Amino acid sequence: MSAPKEEREAEVIPIASAPSFEEPDSLAAALAFVRRRIAGEYEVDEFGYDPELTDKVMLELIRPLYRHWFRVETVELKNVPDEGGALVVANHSGTLPVDALMMQVALHDEAGRALRLLGADLVYQLPVLGHLSRKTGHTLACREDADRLLRKGELVGVFPEGFKGVGKPFSERYRLQRFGRGGFVASAIRAGVPIVPVAIVGAEEVYPKIGDLKSLARLFGLPYLPITPLFPLLGPLGLVPLPSKWMIEFGEPIRTDEYEPSAADDPMLVFNLTDHVREVIQQMLNELRLRRGHAFPPFF
Repeated sequence: MSAPKEEREAEVIPIASAPSFEEPDSLAAALAFVRRRIAGEYEVDEFGYDPELTDKVMLELIRPLYRHWFRVETVELKNVPDEGGALVVANHSGTLPVDALMMQVALHDEAGRALRLLGADLVYQLPVLGHLSRKTGHTLACREDADRLLRKGELVGVFPEGFKGVGKPFSERYRLQRFGRGGFVASAIRAGVPIVPVAIVGAEEVYPKIGDLKSLARLFGLPYLPITPLFPLLGPLGLVPLPSKWMIEFGEPIRTDEYEPSAADDPMLVFNLTDHVREVIQQMLNELRLRRGHAFPPFF
């Protein structure tokens, strides 16, 4: 039996007559944002991190890449602590550090946590890039900054492979490079926070590096100047990333609170734990790569 006419009309009214006020609201929010920026009514922390600018502008700009171009899929986000300090350790690849930005979006949007990335010295020697990096929560990859952030209860991200990882040739894709001297492990031990291993699959195919313009790289003070199938052949168009399918897996946290803070000064302990983290991430990469399948599946 059908409902009375009055009830049927009441049921459809919320759907049929719900006007959208998103555009006026968005305009008002944008104007309020600009007014606050002009008036200086916003806050940054001791590292220069500007949460409002990061959330409202920077992440909005790169979110389309995350959602529609790379179609990033996250796995086991439950392993990321809801609160408190933790060190997120990931593989690094892709010629340009796009993987760092995608991981930042993943943790912000899907885990509700701001990621404070540790960057190389070169990043902060470049005026514009260095300033933007600090505004978006990144800071120098040094012991002092890492320790302070972790003790404040922040989620800190690090890529131990550094330029060796992000700049490796395509023929060595998904093979982890050396993890340095384990400074990140020592920071985690001193702060007593867990280490969350992360495997990122998809970045290797964004800018396949098939060569290196070493002379020009030295001229500009860069660790490398890549040759890819599209760059420099197509000029600026060669900088458009290929739309590979991405997956980011967050592994089970590795505890460090069972050690005394002084254990961070034991080189053998730090080396063994660093090597363990590296092995865990390599195994995760091998399995996740098989799970991802083809790097460029058809768009549907």
